Amino acid sequence: MKKVILMPDSFKGTMSSSEICGIMEKAVRAYYPDAEVVPIPVADGGEGSVDAFLAAVGGERVTVPVRGPYMEEMEGYYGLLDGGSTAVIEMAACAGLPLVGENRHAEKTTTYGVGQLMAHAAGRGCKKMIVGLGGSATNDFGAGAAAALGVRFLDEAGEEFVPVGENLARVAKIDMSGLLPALRGIEVITMCDIDNPLCGKNGAAHIFGPQKGADPAMVEYLDGQLSAIARTVGRELGRDVADLPGAGAAGGMGGGMVAFLGSRLQMGIETVLDTVGFDRLVCDADLVLSGEGKIDTQSLRGKVVIGVARRCKKHGVPLVALVGDIGDNIENAYEEGVSAVFSTNRVAVDFSVARTRSKSDMALTVDNLMRFLSRIGF
Repeated sequence: MKKVILMPDSFKGTMSSSEICGIMEKAVRAYYPDAEVVPIPVADGGEGSVDAFLAAVGGERVTVPVRGPYMEEMEGYYGLLDGGSTAVIEMAACAGLPLVGENRHAEKTTTYGVGQLMAHAAGRGCKKMIVGLGGSATNDFGAGAAAALGVRFLDEAGEEFVPVGENLARVAKIDMSGLLPALRGIEVITMCDIDNPLCGKNGAAHIFGPQKGADPAMVEYLDGQLSAIARTVGRELGRDVADLPGAGAAGGMGGGMVAFLGSRLQMGIETVLDTVGFDRLVCDADLVLSGEGKIDTQSLRGKVVIGVARRCKKHGVPLVALVGDIGDNIENAYEEGVSAVFSTNRVAVDFSVARTRSKSDMALTVDNLMRFLSRIGF
C-alpha cells in the first residue's frame, strides 16, 4: 500500500492549503484507492493558522473574550494541541488587518488581545506556545501583548500606560517584575517568515506601515518610535533587537517577543514540520506532494516547498512540487530535495483569469502526474 503525504502551501488569493490537500487527495485516490494519504495543511502564522494546525493534528479550539485592535471587546481564539501541552496562537485573531476594515491607523492599534490569549493558554497549563505573526494591523512592538502579560511600561513621570505605535518613545522604564508567573517554564516559539529588521528602510514601518494606513510622514514617525523603544529595551533589559532578522515582523512584534519573553524566532515551515511530527510521518512514505503559488529564488530561502524538501531529502523520499508559476534560476531546488517541479497553469493567461480556473487546473495537473506514475509502476 502506497503512502502519500500532502503538504502544500496556500496559493495566495486562489486556494487555501486545506483546499489544495482535498484536490490532491481526490486525484491520488482515483489511481490508488487504497493508499494511505496524509494531508497536512500548512499554516504560515497569519489568519487561519490555528485552524490549519487543528486540521493537521487535531486538538481543541478555545474561544476567549479579548480586546481587539482598538481595545474594543471581541471574541478571540487559539488552539490547544497534544492534549493541551501545546498552544497555537495567531496574532491576527485579535490584532489582524481584516478586523479594522478601512479604519487603518497603525499608530493607534494594539496587540493587547494577543497577550490576553497567551495568558489564557498559559493558565490552561500548556508547556509550549507557538505564536504566529502575520497579517497584523499594528505597529506597537508587541508592547500591548506584553502589557496584558504583566509587563509595566512607565513614562518619565512614573505613570503607567499601554504603549501603541504613536507613543513608544514615551516609555522610560520597563518593569518586568509583574510578568505572568504561569509563563515561567513555557517554551515560546514565534513563527516568523520574514527577516526584516525592526527599524530603517527595510524595517516594520517602512515596509508594512503603508498597508496599515500610514502615509509617508507617519511611516517616518513610526520608524522613529520603534527606534526609540529599541534603545529603551537595550538600556532597560539589555537586549539588542533593532537589527535582529525578523524583529520587524507584525509591526515589530517579532522584536517584542524576543525582548519581553525571550522567544525564539523560527521559520513557519520549520515550526509546522516539528509540530506535526513530519520526520516520523515521512520515514515510511513513498511520495510527498507540495506546492506554492510561485517557486522562485525567494522560495530557496526556506519557504514551504524547500523546507519540506529538505526534510524529505534526509529520508530519501521524493517530493514533487506543483506550483502556479515557475521563476528563473530555481535549479538549486533540486539540490535541496525537490525531485520535480510542475506548473499547474495549463494555458497562458493573465492571473486575473488563471485564478478563476486554479482549482480545476490543480486537479488536472495532479491527475496527470498520478496517471503517469501509475503507468510506470509507482
